Amino acid sequence: DGNYCLTCGSDKSLKLWNPHKGTALRSYQGHGYEVLDAAGSFDNSQICSCGADKTVTLWDVATGQVVRKYRGHAGKVNCVQFNEEATVIVSGSIDSTVRCWDCRSRRPDPVQVLDEAKDGVSSVKVSDHEILSGSVDGRVRRYDLRAGQLYSDYLGSPITSVCFSRDGQCALAASLDSTLRLLDKDTGELLGEYTGHRSTAYRLDCVLSEQDTHVGCASEDGHVYFWDLVEGSLALSLPVGRGVVQSLDFHPSLPCLLAATQGQVQLWREDTFQPEEGDE
Repeated sequence: DGNYCLTCGSDKSLKLWNPHKGTALRSYQGHGYEVLDAAGSFDNSQICSCGADKTVTLWDVATGQVVRKYRGHAGKVNCVQFNEEATVIVSGSIDSTVRCWDCRSRRPDPVQVLDEAKDGVSSVKVSDHEILSGSVDGRVRRYDLRAGQLYSDYLGSPITSVCFSRDGQCALAASLDSTLRLLDKDTGELLGEYTGHRSTAYRLDCVLSEQDTHVGCASEDGHVYFWDLVEGSLALSLPVGRGVVQSLDFHPSLPCLLAATQGQVQLWREDTFQPEEGDE
């Protein structure tokens, strides 16, 4: 709902914040190595996270306790997402697999393993009946779970991040050739290319704005870049910091943006995106 945000990092912890006030609400300890991704459930009652300890962890938000740890990936886990009902966790790993874990059963093994990727999975997103994944093998894969179909598009450069457009018609992919590409989800047709940022070495996030009017991407030059989705022209460059901007997330309904760089998270609001007061 955009009222809270989650951060995770190399101190092996997760933190829950009220980003609008800048207050830390709770810390979650239980990973053995750095935590690489985290997501909240639709009702804010649970968190899933993953990390370099090869585990996927399910947390109870209120108590701060680990509900369950899922072990099965053979390498560090890059990304996690809940499905819409928060009954399944989908994780992607450097071991080249996407795994689906049932949150309600006590089964230790995944309910499904998607092993089509030829190299590490860097990014996963889940819609009501689809899983979108990006891999270092340069392919965006979309699994249509209703139809039991796999669609694959080769972009030629290792993919760092993928996301669905808000209207569900398109997929956006960021890759290490410093290019964002917008694909028609059904045909695979290339609808737009966006360049100007720097992405050559790190796993950086791409986003679509809350009304699908702009595409955005983190950059290794300390900025966040936004392009007009239709025109492809650069609309805005936000100076976030000096180092790599690792992570980026858009508010679900307001023109509001979170950006993470070098151990700091910033909240930006539209009005040409001024940083909020007292924002550390």
